[in-house]
Amino acid sequence: MPKAVNTQIDGARDARTAVDKALDVLTALVRPDAPHRLAEIARETGLAKATVHRTLQNLTDAGFAVSGDGGSYHAGPRLLGLSAAALAGSRESRFARPILVDLQRQTGHTVHYAVRHGEHAVYVDKVEQEQAYRMNSQIGGEVPLYCTAVGRAILSRLPDAAEILGSAPLPARTPRTLVDPTSVLAALSEVDDLGYLVETEQNERDVRCVAAPVVDGTGTAVGAISVSGLTFTLREDSVAMLGPLVRDAAAKLSAALGGGTLRSVPNS
Repeated sequence: MPKAVNTQIDGARDARTAVDKALDVLTALVRPDAPHRLAEIARETGLAKATVHRTLQNLTDAGFAVSGDGGSYHAGPRLLGLSAAALAGSRESRFARPILVDLQRQTGHTVHYAVRHGEHAVYVDKVEQEQAYRMNSQIGGEVPLYCTAVGRAILSRLPDAAEILGSAPLPARTPRTLVDPTSVLAALSEVDDLGYLVETEQNERDVRCVAAPVVDGTGTAVGAISVSGLTFTLREDSVAMLGPLVRDAAAKLSAALGGGTLRSVPNS
């Protein structure tokens, strides 16, 4: 009997490990700049090429991945369908979409809505107009909390922000990235003063973003709304106009989701 029990436990552990690996491969599969080669996915996930290949074959058979030329893979129709259904059916997306569309119309810049996943923010919606250039961000893409506007907006309304940032120097994404956790925490106070914050070229070169947190009924961040643009189009002197618009959009979504509203700050 003990042997049978141990076998069942080992089997459950193996099954869970297989699920973890499949999720890692799926996550790598939907990152920007698809399609991805098998070797790239193996490097991204830290899994053996044989394991990645076997997982990709299973995902392809199930319609969650599609193989292309040169051993490359990208998201399959079933994965795209599930993603669209999840976004369309989510409460956040139903309330957020019209607010994001209105904000994009008002500002003329790319608008994002992101939610937290661990130490990252995940873009769950994006609205942009047809223009000569497009932001690199993609729905489902992850960005660090510490060096992005949406990430910092979320951190500004998390009680454990200091624990999330830790005490060790943070990775520099650009020459302008704040790598000292204490400096990042200090930057979050901009939300207390203005209701929004600004990030310039700390995650990507030549990109400026303005973001504000979306909060729940306790005042804790559930996400963030931002406007983003290249530094020569979203100029520093336009922030004073854009910031209140982003702040108000975040407050509207907070209220729609049943959360609190951000403190009203007079325009300067």
